[in-house]
Formats: sequence, structure tokens, C-alpha cells
Amino acid sequence: MARNNVKTKKLTIYAMIVAIELLLGLTVLGYIKIGVVELTIMQLPVIIGGVLLGPWAGAFFGGVFGLTSFYQCFGMSAFGATLLGINPFYTFILCFFPRLIMGFLVGLISQQMSRNITAKKFAPFVASLSGALLNTILFCVTLILLFWNTEYIQSLASGLPVFPFLAAFVGVNGLIEAAVCFVIGSAVCKALYVFKEKIGLGGVIK
Repeated sequence: MARNNVKTKKLTIYAMIVAIELLLGLTVLGYIKIGVVELTIMQLPVIIGGVLLGPWAGAFFGGVFGLTSFYQCFGMSAFGATLLGINPFYTFILCFFPRLIMGFLVGLISQQMSRNITAKKFAPFVASLSGALLNTILFCVTLILLFWNTEYIQSLASGLPVFPFLAAFVGVNGLIEAAVCFVIGSAVCKALYVFKEKIGLGGVIK
């Protein structure tokens, strides 16, 4: 009976987080465009899900993030639409797998830190910041691996080597995303550690 109750609570949380992701990902709320600058706050529900339910749940929520990111390539994102025109398969890999891996790693980081009483205090902050940084790093590395030699990316690079290009490409929007995820994610995740205990999902969730 108790096990069924825990399973029901988990399924409810899964449904709620996926609903939030779809609301953000399929509207202008999750992908914010200011002129040519594109920001996303889609990392937040992935981070929250990974902290609350562990690495495999984080991977699942990251996968949902990735699917909404790929959806944006069909006319919502100029950058994504251009990549889609170059190679649809590579574009799907770029949108999907970095986000899936990010979700898994955020959940794993939170899970491992929660095993230690001292480290657990810092887990919300580390998980939130790592979510934003991992999303940016994994996306950029995959972009370079798959699209660096294309005419489009080379035109954006304007002769810059890989690392200076990445610094310019990430730029201000990467810093803003990291700051938003750190501030909001830390506050929410810190509350979630208390919430897990109250609803009977405390401890390390596998």
C-alpha cells in the first residue's frame, strides 16, 4: 500500500513537471527572444525534476526539453530553422541528447550530494548552477562536433578559432541563463528537499 502511494506521488510529479515543460516549451514563455538574442528557462523544470526524482527522471525531463527545443526549429527559432535546413538528423541530435544528458547529470549530482549531510546543504545551489552550465557546454560541444565545418557556422565564426567563437556565441545570454537558473533553481530546489521529506520521498531516490 505504501509503495503504491509513493508510486502515485511520483507519477503525479512526473505529470506536473511535463505539463510545465510543455507549457513553457510550446509557447513563448520557455524560449524568450529579444531581438536576435534567444534565451531559455527550460532548464528549470529539468533541474527541479532531477533534484526531486533522481538522475533517470532528470534524463526523462531533459528529453522532453530536447523535444520542445527541436520543435522550435520548425519556424520558431531562426537559428534552429537554419540548422534544420542544413541537416535535420544532426539538428535533432543537437537539440535532444545534450538536454537528456544534462538532466541525468543534474539528477546524479543532486543524488550523490544528498548522501552527505554537509554536502546536502549545498546541493540545491550546485545542481541549479550545473544545470545551466551543463546545458550550455553540452549544446556548444555538440554544435561544434556536428556543424563546425558548415558554411553557416563558419560565417558566424567570421574566421575565429573554436574557443573564441564559443565565448562570443554563448556571450551575455549564457550568463543570463546561468544567473536565472542559479537564483530561481536554488530557491525552488532548496524547498524541494523539505518537500520530499513531507510527502514521503525523502532520501536518495533511484
